[in-house]
Amino acid sequence: MEKPIMIAASEVSKFFPGLHYKTLANMRSQGKGPRYYKVGRKVFYRIADLEAWLTQNPILTADYRKED
Repeated sequence: MEKPIMIAASEVSKFFPGLHYKTLANMRSQGKGPRYYKVGRKVFYRIADLEAWLTQNPILTADYRKED
């Protein structure tokens, strides 16, 4: 299955398991979260924006060694 450029908010969990569309809806209402687009009442996300948002603040574990 080829990865699309944009997905509807209701389809986010198909591509990002554990990320629920209701969580994104709460974040939108607070002015937080990834960039999104609206067409009428429907909300869309670019896959690249979701990936960038998810990877911007990683949790570093004890096994991770930061390169100097």
